[in-house]
Amino acid sequence: MAEIIPGSVYHVIGYGHSNAGFIIAENSVILIDTLDSDERAQTLKSLIARYTNKPVKTIIYTHGHPDHRGGSGAFMDSNPEIIAFAPCKPVLGRMNALQDVLNQRGIRQFGYQLNNEEALTQGLGIREGKAQGEGQYAIMPPTTVYQEDSVLRSLDGIELELAAAPGEADDQILIWLPAHKVLFCGDNYYGCWPNLYAIRGSQYRDVSAWVDTLNKLIAYRAHYLLPGHTRPIIGETAVQETLTNFRDAIDYVLTETLKGMNQGLTMDEVAEAVKLPEKWAKLPYLGEFYGTVSWSVRGIYAGYVGWFDGNPTHLNPLPPAVQAQKTVALMGGAETVLSAIRQALSEQDYQWSVVLADLLLAMDRSHKQAKEYKAQGLVELGHRETSANGRHYYLAYAKELLAE
Repeated sequence: MAEIIPGSVYHVIGYGHSNAGFIIAENSVILIDTLDSDERAQTLKSLIARYTNKPVKTIIYTHGHPDHRGGSGAFMDSNPEIIAFAPCKPVLGRMNALQDVLNQRGIRQFGYQLNNEEALTQGLGIREGKAQGEGQYAIMPPTTVYQEDSVLRSLDGIELELAAAPGEADDQILIWLPAHKVLFCGDNYYGCWPNLYAIRGSQYRDVSAWVDTLNKLIAYRAHYLLPGHTRPIIGETAVQETLTNFRDAIDYVLTETLKGMNQGLTMDEVAEAVKLPEKWAKLPYLGEFYGTVSWSVRGIYAGYVGWFDGNPTHLNPLPPAVQAQKTVALMGGAETVLSAIRQALSEQDYQWSVVLADLLLAMDRSHKQAKEYKAQGLVELGHRETSANGRHYYLAYAKELLAE
Protein backbone atom coordinates (compact mmCIF):
# COMPACT_ATOMS: atom_id res chain seq x y z
CA MET A 1 0.00 0.00 0.00
CA ALA A 2 1.50 3.32 -1.07
CA GLU A 3 0.14 6.76 -0.18
CA ILE A 4 1.09 8.64 -3.34
CA ILE A 5 -0.58 12.00 -2.58
CA PRO A 6 -1.42 12.22 1.13
CA GLY A 7 -5.13 12.29 1.73
CA SER A 8 -5.91 11.91 -1.97
CA VAL A 9 -4.23 9.26 -4.16
CA TYR A 10 -3.32 5.70 -3.12
CA HIS A 11 -1.75 2.72 -4.88
CA VAL A 12 -2.66 -0.74 -3.58
CA ILE A 13 0.17 -3.25 -4.11
CA GLY A 14 0.61 -6.82 -2.91
CA TYR A 15 -3.02 -7.69 -2.15
CA GLY A 16 -3.74 -9.33 -5.50
CA HIS A 17 -2.12 -10.49 -8.70
CA SER A 18 -2.79 -6.98 -10.03
CA ASN A 19 -2.69 -3.59 -8.35
CA ALA A 20 -5.56 -1.20 -7.66
CA GLY A 21 -5.65 2.50 -6.96
CA PHE A 22 -8.11 4.88 -5.40
CA ILE A 23 -8.69 8.61 -5.23
CA ILE A 24 -10.54 10.24 -2.36
CA ALA A 25 -12.85 12.88 -3.84
CA GLU A 26 -15.12 15.41 -2.14
CA ASN A 27 -17.92 13.03 -1.25
CA SER A 28 -16.89 9.68 -2.68
CA VAL A 29 -14.06 7.39 -3.79
CA ILE A 30 -12.90 6.78 -7.36
CA LEU A 31 -11.51 3.25 -7.69
CA ILE A 32 -9.02 2.25 -10.39
CA ASP A 33 -9.38 -1.51 -10.98
CA THR A 34 -10.64 -3.87 -8.26
CA LEU A 35 -8.08 -6.68 -7.70
CA ASP A 36 -8.65 -10.22 -8.92
CA SER A 37 -11.35 -11.82 -6.76
CA ASP A 38 -14.39 -10.99 -4.67
CA GLU A 39 -12.67 -12.00 -1.43
CA ARG A 40 -9.60 -9.89 -2.10
CA ALA A 41 -11.85 -6.98 -3.06
CA GLN A 42 -13.38 -7.16 0.41
CA THR A 43 -9.87 -6.66 1.77
CA LEU A 44 -9.51 -3.71 -0.61
CA LYS A 45 -12.72 -2.23 0.83
CA SER A 46 -11.24 -2.53 4.30
CA LEU A 47 -8.06 -0.80 3.17
CA ILE A 48 -10.04 2.09 1.72
CA ALA A 49 -12.02 2.34 4.96
CA ARG A 50 -8.78 3.02 6.87
CA TYR A 51 -8.48 6.32 5.02
CA THR A 52 -12.09 7.37 4.44
CA ASN A 53 -15.68 6.34 5.09
CA LYS A 54 -16.81 7.76 1.75
CA PRO A 55 -18.48 5.28 -0.64
CA VAL A 56 -17.02 4.04 -3.91
CA LYS A 57 -19.17 5.78 -6.51
CA THR A 58 -16.91 5.37 -9.54
CA ILE A 59 -14.89 2.40 -10.81
CA ILE A 60 -12.58 2.83 -13.79
CA TYR A 61 -11.25 -0.25 -15.56
CA THR A 62 -7.80 0.24 -17.06
CA HIS A 63 -8.64 -2.71 -19.34
CA GLY A 64 -10.72 -5.85 -19.49
CA HIS A 65 -8.38 -8.55 -18.17
CA PRO A 66 -10.15 -10.43 -15.37
CA ASP A 67 -7.35 -10.03 -12.82
CA HIS A 68 -8.09 -6.27 -12.88
CA ARG A 69 -11.90 -6.54 -12.76
CA GLY A 70 -12.41 -9.73 -10.75
CA GLY A 71 -13.36 -7.97 -7.53
CA SER A 72 -15.79 -5.41 -8.89
CA GLY A 73 -18.84 -7.27 -7.63
CA ALA A 74 -17.82 -6.48 -4.05
CA PHE A 75 -18.48 -2.76 -4.60
CA MET A 76 -22.01 -2.94 -5.98
CA ASP A 77 -23.59 -1.95 -2.67
CA SER A 78 -22.78 1.71 -3.44
CA ASN A 79 -24.13 1.52 -7.01
CA PRO A 80 -21.04 2.95 -8.74
CA GLU A 81 -20.66 4.13 -12.30
CA ILE A 82 -18.27 1.68 -13.98
CA ILE A 83 -16.22 3.28 -16.75
CA ALA A 84 -14.36 1.49 -19.56
CA PHE A 85 -13.30 2.11 -23.14
CA ALA A 86 -14.29 0.05 -26.15
CA PRO A 87 -11.47 -1.86 -27.86
CA CYS A 88 -9.68 0.17 -30.53
CA LYS A 89 -10.20 -2.74 -32.92
CA PRO A 90 -12.94 -5.37 -32.80
CA VAL A 91 -12.46 -8.82 -31.37
CA LEU A 92 -12.18 -11.45 -34.08
CA GLY A 93 -15.50 -13.03 -34.90
CA ARG A 94 -16.23 -16.51 -33.52
CA MET A 95 -13.55 -16.33 -30.84
CA ASN A 96 -15.99 -18.21 -28.61
CA ALA A 97 -15.38 -21.26 -30.84
CA LEU A 98 -11.90 -21.42 -29.25
CA GLN A 99 -13.09 -21.16 -25.66
CA ASP A 100 -12.05 -24.67 -24.63
CA VAL A 101 -8.51 -24.61 -25.99
CA LEU A 102 -7.83 -21.02 -24.86
CA ASN A 103 -9.08 -21.87 -21.37
CA GLN A 104 -6.83 -24.93 -21.28
CA ARG A 105 -3.81 -22.93 -22.39
CA GLY A 106 -4.65 -20.18 -19.91
CA ILE A 107 -4.83 -22.68 -17.06
CA ARG A 108 -1.37 -23.91 -18.01
CA GLN A 109 0.12 -20.43 -18.42
CA PHE A 110 -1.16 -19.13 -15.11
CA GLY A 111 -0.50 -22.37 -13.24
CA TYR A 112 -4.00 -22.59 -11.82
CA GLN A 113 -3.65 -26.34 -11.22
CA LEU A 114 -0.16 -26.10 -9.72
CA ASN A 115 0.52 -25.89 -6.01
CA ASN A 116 2.37 -23.01 -4.38
CA GLU A 117 5.69 -24.81 -4.55
CA GLU A 118 5.33 -25.49 -8.26
CA ALA A 119 4.01 -22.01 -9.07
CA LEU A 120 6.48 -19.88 -7.18
CA THR A 121 5.26 -16.61 -8.68
CA GLN A 122 3.35 -15.25 -11.62
CA GLY A 123 6.04 -12.72 -12.41
CA LEU A 124 3.92 -9.65 -11.75
CA GLY A 125 2.37 -10.25 -8.35
CA ILE A 126 1.07 -12.88 -5.98
CA ARG A 127 -1.02 -15.70 -7.41
CA GLU A 128 -4.63 -14.94 -8.26
CA GLY A 129 -7.20 -15.41 -5.55
CA LYS A 130 -9.02 -18.19 -7.37
CA ALA A 131 -5.75 -20.19 -7.47
CA GLN A 132 -5.21 -19.61 -3.74
CA GLY A 133 -8.71 -20.41 -2.51
CA GLU A 134 -9.28 -16.70 -1.86
CA GLY A 135 -12.50 -16.07 -3.75
CA GLN A 136 -13.60 -16.12 -7.38
CA TYR A 137 -14.10 -13.68 -10.20
CA ALA A 138 -17.04 -11.35 -9.57
CA ILE A 139 -16.84 -9.22 -12.70
CA MET A 140 -19.41 -6.50 -13.29
CA PRO A 141 -19.89 -5.04 -16.79
CA PRO A 142 -19.20 -1.34 -17.35
CA THR A 143 -22.09 1.08 -17.25
CA THR A 144 -20.29 3.71 -19.33
CA VAL A 145 -18.26 2.65 -22.38
CA TYR A 146 -16.45 5.33 -24.36
CA GLN A 147 -15.70 5.05 -28.07
CA GLU A 148 -13.62 8.25 -28.12
CA ASP A 149 -9.83 8.44 -28.07
CA SER A 150 -9.83 10.78 -25.08
CA VAL A 151 -12.38 11.98 -22.52
CA LEU A 152 -12.16 14.66 -19.85
CA ARG A 153 -14.24 13.92 -16.75
CA SER A 154 -14.90 15.89 -13.60
CA LEU A 155 -15.77 13.30 -10.99
CA ASP A 156 -16.87 14.66 -7.62
CA GLY A 157 -14.36 17.51 -7.79
CA ILE A 158 -11.53 15.50 -9.36
CA GLU A 159 -10.43 16.42 -12.88
CA LEU A 160 -9.32 13.39 -14.91
CA GLU A 161 -8.26 12.67 -18.45
CA LEU A 162 -9.05 9.18 -19.72
CA ALA A 163 -7.36 8.23 -22.98
CA ALA A 164 -7.19 5.14 -25.17
CA ALA A 165 -3.77 3.51 -24.82
CA PRO A 166 -3.69 0.23 -26.78
CA GLY A 167 -0.83 -2.12 -26.00
CA GLU A 168 -1.19 -5.26 -23.92
CA ALA A 169 -4.94 -4.96 -24.49
CA ASP A 170 -6.89 -3.21 -27.24
CA ASP A 171 -9.21 -1.62 -24.66
CA GLN A 172 -6.37 -0.36 -22.45
CA ILE A 173 -6.56 3.22 -21.19
CA LEU A 174 -4.42 5.65 -19.24
CA ILE A 175 -5.77 7.82 -16.43
CA TRP A 176 -4.14 11.22 -15.87
CA LEU A 177 -4.59 13.45 -12.81
CA PRO A 178 -3.15 16.78 -13.94
CA ALA A 179 -3.44 18.41 -10.51
CA HIS A 180 -0.91 15.96 -9.05
CA LYS A 181 0.86 14.76 -12.24
CA VAL A 182 -0.20 11.18 -11.44
CA LEU A 183 -0.47 8.72 -14.32
CA PHE A 184 -2.17 5.33 -14.06
CA CYS A 185 -0.79 3.33 -17.00
CA GLY A 186 -2.55 -0.04 -16.65
CA ASP A 187 -0.48 -2.88 -18.10
CA ASN A 188 1.39 -0.89 -20.73
CA TYR A 189 4.29 -0.69 -18.30
CA TYR A 190 5.18 -3.07 -15.49
CA GLY A 191 8.50 -4.03 -13.99
CA CYS A 192 9.59 -6.87 -16.29
CA TRP A 193 9.70 -7.79 -19.97
CA PRO A 194 6.08 -7.53 -21.08
CA ASN A 195 3.81 -10.07 -22.70
CA LEU A 196 4.15 -8.76 -26.23
CA TYR A 197 2.84 -12.23 -27.02
CA ALA A 198 0.87 -14.36 -24.56
CA ILE A 199 1.55 -18.11 -24.86
CA ARG A 200 -2.04 -18.82 -23.79
CA GLY A 201 -3.07 -17.33 -27.15
CA SER A 202 -4.71 -14.03 -28.04
CA GLN A 203 -5.23 -11.65 -30.91
CA TYR A 204 -2.01 -10.08 -32.15
CA ARG A 205 -0.85 -7.42 -29.74
CA ASP A 206 0.18 -4.56 -31.99
CA VAL A 207 3.72 -3.87 -30.79
CA SER A 208 4.07 -0.76 -32.94
CA ALA A 209 0.92 0.66 -31.33
CA TRP A 210 2.34 -0.28 -27.91
CA VAL A 211 5.46 1.80 -28.69
CA ASP A 212 3.20 4.69 -29.73
CA THR A 213 1.35 4.41 -26.43
CA LEU A 214 4.63 4.50 -24.50
CA ASN A 215 5.49 7.70 -26.38
CA LYS A 216 2.15 9.08 -25.20
CA LEU A 217 2.88 8.09 -21.60
CA ILE A 218 6.32 9.70 -21.75
CA ALA A 219 4.84 12.97 -23.09
CA TYR A 220 2.83 13.53 -19.90
CA ARG A 221 6.06 13.97 -17.92
CA ALA A 222 4.35 12.40 -14.91
CA HIS A 223 5.81 12.70 -11.43
CA TYR A 224 4.13 9.45 -10.37
CA LEU A 225 3.65 6.40 -12.59
CA LEU A 226 1.23 3.83 -11.12
CA PRO A 227 1.26 0.54 -13.09
CA GLY A 228 -1.28 -2.26 -13.00
CA HIS A 229 1.44 -4.61 -11.68
CA THR A 230 4.65 -4.08 -9.69
CA ARG A 231 5.76 -1.00 -7.81
CA PRO A 232 5.10 2.64 -8.67
CA ILE A 233 7.80 4.84 -10.15
CA ILE A 234 8.25 8.07 -8.19
CA GLY A 235 9.83 11.27 -9.49
CA GLU A 236 9.75 12.82 -12.97
CA THR A 237 13.35 11.86 -13.75
CA ALA A 238 12.82 8.22 -12.72
CA VAL A 239 9.54 8.00 -14.65
CA GLN A 240 11.08 9.44 -17.82
CA GLU A 241 14.13 7.21 -17.64
CA THR A 242 12.14 4.05 -16.94
CA LEU A 243 9.52 4.60 -19.63
CA THR A 244 12.15 5.62 -22.18
CA ASN A 245 14.21 2.48 -21.57
CA PHE A 246 11.06 0.35 -21.66
CA ARG A 247 9.96 1.91 -24.96
CA ASP A 248 13.41 1.79 -26.54
CA ALA A 249 13.92 -1.88 -25.67
CA ILE A 250 10.55 -2.87 -27.16
CA ASP A 251 11.16 -0.69 -30.21
CA TYR A 252 14.56 -2.33 -30.71
CA VAL A 253 13.07 -5.83 -30.69
CA LEU A 254 10.33 -4.79 -33.12
CA THR A 255 12.79 -3.05 -35.46
CA GLU A 256 15.32 -5.89 -35.46
CA THR A 257 12.61 -8.51 -35.96
CA LEU A 258 11.20 -6.71 -38.98
CA LYS A 259 14.72 -6.24 -40.33
CA GLY A 260 15.44 -9.97 -40.06
CA MET A 261 12.11 -10.83 -41.66
CA ASN A 262 12.83 -8.46 -44.54
CA GLN A 263 16.13 -10.28 -45.09
CA GLY A 264 14.16 -13.48 -45.64
CA LEU A 265 15.03 -15.16 -42.34
CA THR A 266 12.64 -17.77 -40.97
CA MET A 267 10.84 -17.30 -37.66
CA ASP A 268 13.32 -19.58 -35.89
CA GLU A 269 16.28 -17.75 -37.42
CA VAL A 270 14.98 -14.34 -36.38
CA ALA A 271 14.19 -15.57 -32.85
CA GLU A 272 17.76 -16.85 -32.57
CA ALA A 273 19.28 -13.63 -33.95
CA VAL A 274 17.41 -10.96 -31.99
CA LYS A 275 18.82 -10.48 -28.50
CA LEU A 276 18.21 -7.62 -26.10
CA PRO A 277 21.39 -5.52 -25.76
CA GLU A 278 23.03 -5.62 -22.35
CA LYS A 279 22.24 -1.97 -21.58
CA TRP A 280 18.57 -2.96 -21.40
CA ALA A 281 18.83 -6.64 -20.47
CA LYS A 282 20.62 -5.75 -17.22
CA LEU A 283 17.84 -3.45 -16.03
CA PRO A 284 15.74 -5.04 -13.26
CA TYR A 285 12.47 -3.89 -14.85
CA LEU A 286 13.27 -5.56 -18.19
CA GLY A 287 14.01 -9.07 -16.90
CA GLU A 288 12.29 -11.95 -18.69
CA PHE A 289 10.11 -12.92 -15.75
CA TYR A 290 6.76 -12.69 -17.55
CA GLY A 291 7.16 -12.43 -21.31
CA THR A 292 10.38 -13.21 -23.17
CA VAL A 293 12.20 -11.60 -26.08
CA SER A 294 12.08 -14.83 -28.11
CA TRP A 295 8.30 -15.17 -27.74
CA SER A 296 7.95 -11.50 -28.64
CA VAL A 297 9.94 -12.00 -31.85
CA ARG A 298 7.81 -14.99 -32.83
CA GLY A 299 4.61 -13.09 -32.06
CA ILE A 300 5.70 -10.15 -34.21
CA TYR A 301 6.69 -12.50 -37.05
CA ALA A 302 3.32 -14.25 -37.04
CA GLY A 303 1.46 -10.97 -36.60
CA TYR A 304 2.99 -9.46 -39.72
CA VAL A 305 3.30 -12.37 -42.18
CA GLY A 306 1.39 -15.29 -40.68
CA TRP A 307 2.43 -18.94 -40.45
CA PHE A 308 4.41 -19.32 -43.71
CA ASP A 309 8.14 -18.69 -43.29
CA GLY A 310 8.91 -18.47 -47.01
CA ASN A 311 10.39 -21.97 -47.34
CA PRO A 312 8.35 -23.93 -49.92
CA THR A 313 9.16 -27.18 -48.08
CA HIS A 314 6.69 -25.99 -45.48
CA LEU A 315 3.83 -25.22 -47.86
CA ASN A 316 2.48 -28.79 -47.76
CA PRO A 317 4.36 -30.66 -45.04
CA LEU A 318 4.00 -34.35 -44.40
CA PRO A 319 1.44 -35.28 -41.77
CA PRO A 320 3.21 -35.29 -38.37
CA ALA A 321 2.73 -39.04 -37.85
CA VAL A 322 4.14 -39.85 -41.30
CA GLN A 323 7.14 -37.59 -40.87
CA ALA A 324 7.79 -39.06 -37.42
CA GLN A 325 7.60 -42.62 -38.76
CA LYS A 326 10.07 -41.86 -41.54
CA THR A 327 12.43 -40.02 -39.19
CA VAL A 328 12.35 -42.73 -36.52
CA ALA A 329 12.98 -45.39 -39.17
CA LEU A 330 16.06 -43.50 -40.38
CA MET A 331 17.26 -43.27 -36.78
CA GLY A 332 17.09 -47.05 -36.37
CA GLY A 333 13.69 -47.51 -34.77
CA ALA A 334 11.86 -46.61 -31.58
CA GLU A 335 14.32 -48.33 -29.23
CA THR A 336 17.18 -46.29 -30.67
CA VAL A 337 15.18 -43.11 -30.12
CA LEU A 338 14.36 -44.11 -26.53
CA SER A 339 18.07 -44.71 -25.94
CA ALA A 340 18.85 -41.28 -27.38
CA ILE A 341 16.26 -39.70 -25.09
CA ARG A 342 17.80 -41.35 -22.04
CA GLN A 343 21.22 -40.11 -23.10
CA ALA A 344 19.91 -36.58 -23.63
CA LEU A 345 18.30 -36.59 -20.18
CA SER A 346 21.50 -37.84 -18.56
CA GLU A 347 23.48 -35.11 -20.35
CA GLN A 348 20.91 -32.46 -19.29
CA ASP A 349 20.08 -31.79 -22.93
CA TYR A 350 16.44 -31.42 -22.04
CA GLN A 351 15.17 -29.58 -25.10
CA TRP A 352 16.55 -32.33 -27.35
CA SER A 353 15.00 -34.96 -25.11
CA VAL A 354 11.49 -33.55 -25.54
CA VAL A 355 11.99 -33.10 -29.29
CA LEU A 356 12.88 -36.79 -29.55
CA ALA A 357 9.98 -37.81 -27.32
CA ASP A 358 7.61 -35.91 -29.59
CA LEU A 359 8.66 -38.11 -32.51
CA LEU A 360 7.46 -41.21 -30.68
CA LEU A 361 4.31 -39.49 -29.44
CA ALA A 362 3.46 -38.35 -32.98
CA MET A 363 3.50 -42.03 -33.95
CA ASP A 364 1.67 -43.26 -30.86
CA ARG A 365 0.08 -40.79 -28.46
CA SER A 366 -0.28 -43.55 -25.85
CA HIS A 367 3.46 -44.41 -25.77
CA LYS A 368 3.92 -44.59 -21.98
CA GLN A 369 7.71 -44.36 -21.85
CA ALA A 370 7.82 -41.45 -24.28
CA LYS A 371 5.27 -39.56 -22.17
CA GLU A 372 7.26 -40.18 -19.00
CA TYR A 373 10.49 -39.05 -20.63
CA LYS A 374 8.84 -35.97 -22.11
CA ALA A 375 7.36 -35.08 -18.72
CA GLN A 376 10.79 -35.46 -17.13
CA GLY A 377 12.33 -33.17 -19.72
CA LEU A 378 9.55 -30.59 -19.36
CA VAL A 379 9.94 -30.44 -15.58
CA GLU A 380 13.65 -29.79 -15.96
CA LEU A 381 13.03 -27.11 -18.58
CA GLY A 382 10.45 -25.54 -16.29
CA HIS A 383 12.92 -25.35 -13.42
CA ARG A 384 15.31 -23.45 -15.71
CA GLU A 385 12.77 -21.07 -17.22
CA THR A 386 12.91 -17.44 -16.02
CA SER A 387 9.41 -16.59 -17.26
CA ALA A 388 6.70 -17.52 -14.79
CA ASN A 389 4.35 -18.17 -17.70
CA GLY A 390 6.81 -20.54 -19.32
CA ARG A 391 7.60 -22.35 -16.10
CA HIS A 392 3.92 -22.86 -15.36
CA TYR A 393 3.24 -24.15 -18.85
CA TYR A 394 6.10 -26.66 -18.72
CA LEU A 395 5.11 -28.01 -15.31
CA ALA A 396 1.37 -28.08 -15.96
CA TYR A 397 1.81 -29.92 -19.27
CA ALA A 398 4.13 -32.45 -17.62
CA LYS A 399 1.52 -33.19 -14.96
CA GLU A 400 -1.13 -33.66 -17.64
CA LEU A 401 1.08 -36.14 -19.50
CA LEU A 402 1.63 -38.24 -16.39
CA ALA A 403 -2.10 -38.22 -15.60
CA GLU A 404 -3.12 -39.58 -19.03
